[in-house]
Amino acid sequence: MDLSELERDNTGRCRLSSPVPPVCLKEPCVLGVDEAGRGPVLGPMVYAICYCPLSRLEDLEALKVADSKTLSESERDRLFAKMEEDGDFVGWALDVLSPNLISTSMLGRVKYNLNALSHDTATGLVQFALDQGVNVAQVFVDTVGLPETYQERLQQRFPGIEVTVKAKADALYPVVSAASICAKVARDQAVKNWKFVEKLQDLDTDYGSGYPNDPKTKAWLRKHVDPVFGFPQFVRFSWRTAQSILETEAEDVKWEDSETGDQEGPGKIKSYFSESPQTCLRLPHRYFQERGLESATVL
Repeated sequence: MDLSELERDNTGRCRLSSPVPPVCLKEPCVLGVDEAGRGPVLGPMVYAICYCPLSRLEDLEALKVADSKTLSESERDRLFAKMEEDGDFVGWALDVLSPNLISTSMLGRVKYNLNALSHDTATGLVQFALDQGVNVAQVFVDTVGLPETYQERLQQRFPGIEVTVKAKADALYPVVSAASICAKVARDQAVKNWKFVEKLQDLDTDYGSGYPNDPKTKAWLRKHVDPVFGFPQFVRFSWRTAQSILETEAEDVKWEDSETGDQEGPGKIKSYFSESPQTCLRLPHRYFQERGLESATVL
């Protein structure tokens, strides 16, 4: 899977897709939708679709696709490679949403919550398949939120298509299982090959599971939080776990109209503009390096 576009710029989103099998342009097709990486505080979220003709659904089932969470990484890679080999009747597409895009969407002035972002991304991928000429007759979706509400919304958006939204759809419908495998393979690769634009000292790539309740993930977050600039762009800073660490490990911002007093110390932003053992422990943040700025010893 070629994720070079994401590796060049991992601050937004990117879409990848297979060639559309010619048979999918003619015969009625079934399409599955699923995601990987919705819950972690680290790395991107990936939405994927997989589709094939209804007449070849048994051939897809014969690959023994299953919910990606029940498969090992090597099994997922093998099944994705097999789907690529069967490109004469199986097609896929995916949307990779960066941590930066997720967090800025959720914390923007106009709130755009994760459910809405998920729904719109899934809808966009179904529309992408239609725009590519895929003859979509049925859509199966692993739900986000209430399945009845989600299904009604999708059915209104695509009135000519039979839509089914279910909880645990990735374990119920092989075409959704196939989509979940595509999404998980892409996310695993994106996390493994993540390009850090920040020059981090002693970068530890053992992130743990990436989920907020993982002690190893929490330790990684504490190690790589900058007291002024916060987290690398690999982190979803809108997650409560990240916000809690910022509150305890980073410095407060004191505005001009705040009652701050005259005392300076490790809790004041101004302390980072003077030389001290504390400030010499870290390399300058990339904000300063990119602008050729150095710390001033006298204000």
